Amino acid sequence: MARIEQIEIIPVRYPTVGFFKFLKEGRPAVIVKITADDGTVGWGQSVPIPTWSYETLESCVTALKQYIVPAIIGLDPFDLDSAHRAMDAAISPSFSTGMPIAKAGVDIALHDLAGKLLGVNPAQRWGRRSGGKIRLSWTLNPRTLDEIEPLIDEGRQRGYRDFNVKVSPDPMFDLELCRQVKRCAPDGFLWADANGGYDPATALRVAPKLADIGVSALEQPVKANRLAAYRDLKRQGALPIILDEGVVSPSDLIEFLRLDILDGVAMKPARCGGLLSARRQVEILLDAGLMFLGSGLTDPDISLAASVALYAAYELKFPAALNGPQFLGHSVLASPGLQPIDGKLSAQTGPGLGIEVDESRIEAIRV
Repeated sequence: MARIEQIEIIPVRYPTVGFFKFLKEGRPAVIVKITADDGTVGWGQSVPIPTWSYETLESCVTALKQYIVPAIIGLDPFDLDSAHRAMDAAISPSFSTGMPIAKAGVDIALHDLAGKLLGVNPAQRWGRRSGGKIRLSWTLNPRTLDEIEPLIDEGRQRGYRDFNVKVSPDPMFDLELCRQVKRCAPDGFLWADANGGYDPATALRVAPKLADIGVSALEQPVKANRLAAYRDLKRQGALPIILDEGVVSPSDLIEFLRLDILDGVAMKPARCGGLLSARRQVEILLDAGLMFLGSGLTDPDISLAASVALYAAYELKFPAALNGPQFLGHSVLASPGLQPIDGKLSAQTGPGLGIEVDESRIEAIRV
């Protein structure tokens, strides 16, 4: 039986390209390298963004080195449930999973390691169809109205036909942004993500106007703890209401379904503790007939490979807002297999995550 023998925690910072409001000084990440007792290596990645979540590069490194790694050394890499129980015992939940972004790096590395030991990729391990492509959405977060059309043109030149826009707190700007996107890409799927930036009254006022323009969904319109506001927006019915920041664990999602406050979730494996939790939430959404959208935390290469594996395996029907390839200027992978072609990404079909990490490329961005 295989055992987890060694875990290395490597803080890095990816250089960025262009402007993205959540990334101030590069894209911090923590690479997790797990080695089994037979020498097989699995790679994972935690992707904290302190402007989006309470988890930072420093807190992830401390949580992993001081608490999580000691808790899982010696465990069976195939037993994901036991690994998550050990991680949750080391750093307990508060409202939901504690330090989920940090724990996601371990979960992804264990998926990679177990897949390599078994000779299968995640889709095969889950009994799903292997391979496939996912359509991507181009992220727009202009600072002025003059930037909108050039940003749309840039996305279209790279083969993107669908767009997700960052909105709030200025509804007048947001409405004009969405009008211009629909004028330039009338047939594309357009969803607006407020990242909790509207107050409840503004969200209720803006949602019907966004619907009239042709927006297809409104993601995280108010702060995650404003559950009554989500109930009111769901009852209003102007647009599908998509949760993101507020849904971390499957139990969160089940509770919110019982409260009838959402129409779907913008799934992010990096946000919810990794692939185990994300996959269970996708299955809950599909069983309930709700929208399953694919998103990310501007995921670099390793985390991106995990997200693409999940979305392709579960045949994501909507364009995925995986904007790592759009905003990041470096990769630690040995080959460029995770580069979009005509606005699409292909799921890797090799064992584990199907990627090969070049450790010399890690050294180039190590913090």
